[in-house]
Amino acid sequence: MNTDKKIAVIGGGSWATAIVKMLSENLDEIGWYMRSDYAIEHIKRNKHNPNYLSSAELDPDKLILSNDINETIDNADYIILAIPSAFVNEELIKIKVPLGRKVFFSAIKGIVPESGLIVGEHLHKNLKISYRNIGVITGPCHAEEVAMERLSYITLASRDEKKAELLAEKLSSRYIKTKISDDIIGTEYAAMLKNIYAVAAGIAHALGYGDNFQAVLMSNSIREMKAFIKKIHKMKRNINNSAYLGDLLVTGYSIFSRNRTFGNMIGKGYTVKSAMLEMSMIAEGYYATKSAYMINLKNKANTPIIDAVYAILYENKDPKKVFRQLTEKLD
Repeated sequence: MNTDKKIAVIGGGSWATAIVKMLSENLDEIGWYMRSDYAIEHIKRNKHNPNYLSSAELDPDKLILSNDINETIDNADYIILAIPSAFVNEELIKIKVPLGRKVFFSAIKGIVPESGLIVGEHLHKNLKISYRNIGVITGPCHAEEVAMERLSYITLASRDEKKAELLAEKLSSRYIKTKISDDIIGTEYAAMLKNIYAVAAGIAHALGYGDNFQAVLMSNSIREMKAFIKKIHKMKRNINNSAYLGDLLVTGYSIFSRNRTFGNMIGKGYTVKSAMLEMSMIAEGYYATKSAYMINLKNKANTPIIDAVYAILYENKDPKKVFRQLTEKLD
């Protein structure tokens, strides 16, 4: 297998920074696109991202930093997208260079709002990229723990096993374990759905529900996730694997989870707008909730948790009343 491929990361946030750090363990050259000229110059001088994961030391000698997305993509064979889903379309429409056989891996855990599609589907439909050149990077893996070099596990999903293996090799290190999967649709939907369930976990915590209820909420969430994904893409998958259940648990329970934090604020009485303004990072679960709810109007899986979060976020229903009703639907 030819592993002499140029790899680039698109995005300037915490997850993009963590991925660059992982790649730096194995590569001498990494393309990195971010919009902020200030951040680029700061990284060159001070060896860390001034806005995200500032504790993660970076090696500027290995980084080809640019604020021109076309320059970065043109010089890469593998492109890793790590932009908040709310902004991904805004960046993708800037691309003018021919994409040819370039391979895209999405590390975005959300829905593209403009199309209502997961990123892989959006790339295929709007950029005409073959599904064999599309992959997914999923957890359970928080960027903050990568910065601290705590042992973490990631899954690389692709229909082309060799492409997943190549990227898995480049991301592996003493603190990063990797595995591959062929379930690009299921893993990406799982990465999107777990953010909704983390919002639910945050709301529940703020409302005073304890660990006993949280355990019931998470066990119901994984069954709901399985039913939702099965309606969209039926194939043999073990929903208890770390790419599904593991990612759900870390997002639902971790202090680093921005979606749980967002839900906690909603449960305390913040409006969506005020919660968004107070957070420094995007809560993907907010956008994912509407998309998942709309998708399920057609597919009709049994999704009481998604329905409850949608009612709170988009119909301005009282969280206390909605969760009181939800407790009667869980087992």
